[in-house]
Amino acid sequence: MLKDIILRDWDDLQKAIFDEVWDTKVKRYRDSRIYRGCSDSDWMLVPSLNRVCSHDLSLERQILRSFRKYGYAELANCQETWKLLTVAQHHGIPTRLLDWTYSPLVAAHFATEDISRYDRDGVIFCLNVPDFRPYLPQSFREELERTGGNVFSIGMLQKLSPKLKDLESQSEKPFALFFEPSSMIDRIANQYALFSVVSNPSVMLSDIITHEGIKCIRYVIPKSIKLEIRDKLDYINISERMIYPGLDGISRWITRRYSNLGPVYNKEQAEKQQKSSNTIHN
Repeated sequence: MLKDIILRDWDDLQKAIFDEVWDTKVKRYRDSRIYRGCSDSDWMLVPSLNRVCSHDLSLERQILRSFRKYGYAELANCQETWKLLTVAQHHGIPTRLLDWTYSPLVAAHFATEDISRYDRDGVIFCLNVPDFRPYLPQSFREELERTGGNVFSIGMLQKLSPKLKDLESQSEKPFALFFEPSSMIDRIANQYALFSVVSNPSVMLSDIITHEGIKCIRYVIPKSIKLEIRDKLDYINISERMIYPGLDGISRWITRRYSNLGPVYNKEQAEKQQKSSNTIHN
């Protein structure tokens, strides 16, 4: 069940992400929602495997086998399926995983980082992880109950389903689950990341959302406010320097920061500031 909420400015974003996150039990701000930011609002929840190999999804096994084979020297400690899958996703290998984050502001970064798409609206997808729990196979639900959580660890999945093909055998009905990778890569830790995976690679997460009537909010960031959101994220240190540790991240941040974007994409904001200034001086 998709619901679009159009954001008008930075304040709207702040209100949206803190709406309904007060936990009356502990009297603190706590939430089980997760977020995924995309620089184009037309993009849907389609994993890279399905974008690259839509003609033959069975290539997934060959892809991972080749990654393991040719990257053996650097993957000696990542031979288990779920560790390998996480590292493959991190390095841009086509997988059935989708990246998510617990941080709505990190998601806002991903929705606004690509300056080549400032002529398009961005979007932040928002899901509530416990909504997917009733549709898991019984053994998976029991494992979550045993640990008192809603998200799997790599160790839990390695025990329940050592290989990807084992997922499909768990249930005739496709299901989606979410898991946290280990913090073996700084980028994953800094992004406050987790992944979604669907048991059948030919079924999209959006298919399960629609079929089961699960709530999915899309916070749309109009192109007219993208640069405002982007600049204010920089002020609170949510930028490529933090998201992508190392020289690559610093280089990406510098390139974007010094691009001449204001005159092109902040015309409305400039006009508002000018009117406000004139009112004060008059």
